[in-house]
Amino acid sequence: MDRRQFLERLAGLTSSLLLAPSDLTDWNAAPRDRLGELLPQRKLGATGEAVTMLGVGGAHVGRMSERDAQATIEAALEGGVRFFDTAESYQDGGSERYYGRFLTPKYRDEVFLMTKTNSFSADEARRDLEESLRRLDTDYLDLWQLHSVDSPDGVDERLDSGIYDVIRQAKEEGKARHIGFTGHVRPSAHQRVLERLDDVETCQMPVNVADPSYNSFIETVMPTLVERDIGVLAMKTLAGGRFFGGEPGDRVIPDRVSLQEALHFVWSLPVSTLISGPGSVEEMEEKIELARSFEDMTEADRTRIVQKVADLAGSGTEYYKA
Repeated sequence: MDRRQFLERLAGLTSSLLLAPSDLTDWNAAPRDRLGELLPQRKLGATGEAVTMLGVGGAHVGRMSERDAQATIEAALEGGVRFFDTAESYQDGGSERYYGRFLTPKYRDEVFLMTKTNSFSADEARRDLEESLRRLDTDYLDLWQLHSVDSPDGVDERLDSGIYDVIRQAKEEGKARHIGFTGHVRPSAHQRVLERLDDVETCQMPVNVADPSYNSFIETVMPTLVERDIGVLAMKTLAGGRFFGGEPGDRVIPDRVSLQEALHFVWSLPVSTLISGPGSVEEMEEKIELARSFEDMTEADRTRIVQKVADLAGSGTEYYKA
């Protein structure tokens, strides 16, 4: 199967994730909650959950001032975003503290809240869970993930330490409704997790226009996730900002593709939500508008975009794969 056929096959599965409006008497009605109209929702694997197609990346929110963080969270909610990502390692818990101050006190029942543990032992994982819950000002997580797996040997070391047993126990105790894992360095690390664990519900990984041309998560991991009905959480959709320039200096956006093309490419694949870190309220609002304007790309357009940036693919542009 060549790349064009592969992308076509994957994209053909995206429709299975899409949800019709909850009011079946009016197919033109958008889903709503007490805060207003939601962005379109997609199924989160086999969890039975529906999540908005755009999520907020907490690492970026944690770098903001308190005022800007609050404004960005409010802008996301007003725009219909209900998925919020963070991790205990972001700003030494600073991102979680922002969510605990500006998100959960007023909006906990409306949002899907996820955090992660970067622990390397079971004791560390237990500590991370309790501290994350305290900082987030909540009794439970909608999703708790093992954070940043980086190699097959590293996966073995962390799993053998009992970390995932702690994660499972958190689900059994109701402190985490769903569980999964993340990583952005090597697809082989994700493959090792999937070989060893049969109860992961979500996987967070890089999904972007450059990925198919270098050490690809889309080509090597995504088919297994789809086959096993594991929710795909797309991150690094703009290569951690590198698409806008920096070492080695070549800009993907806007020199090769537009921001709209870059994000719509990701949404054209079987991802449950696209997690993107806003640098400002304006960036948050721009991504919300791109979500609302999304139309599925044709197979020819997807292939064309991948080919336009193929020569820039590698650990320079996707530096986190180094």
